[in-house]
Amino acid sequence: MPFDKLRPQVEDILNTKELSVDHRLTQVCELLMETIPYYDWVGFYFKNGDKEELKLRSFAGEPTDHDIIPFGKGICGQVAVSNANFVVPDVKAQNNYIACSIHVKAEIVVPLFVNGENIGQIDIDSHTADPFSKEDERFLEFVNEKVAEILE
Repeated sequence: MPFDKLRPQVEDILNTKELSVDHRLTQVCELLMETIPYYDWVGFYFKNGDKEELKLRSFAGEPTDHDIIPFGKGICGQVAVSNANFVVPDVKAQNNYIACSIHVKAEIVVPLFVNGENIGQIDIDSHTADPFSKEDERFLEFVNEKVAEILE
């Protein structure tokens, strides 16, 4: 897995201050989707102001109708409440799953913290059943730590 090679690339993108934050986030999504074969959709959701909902900010992959997700709904909404990583090896086995595409078989969502507060998350959908490992979790935690640095 190319995670070690991706880390400096993610940092380079996020440190490109000439680009807007949204542009940098989109570039990170595109890099991950293009480099990791089982990352079929990559997006960043963030808390939508004072509302108890998430709003899609940047993504790579097929457009989704789910640009607003209430806290507690779906995998992303559950992570907004739990503050914990959520790895779903089989989305069909989840009763609180919001289907974005008939092709999605697995999902991983990792919360993004700034100053100890869960302000968003990275969401990965996969068309491959049960592809995510602890290495994916550690890598996505790294990505979110680096994203938090440009949001502070």
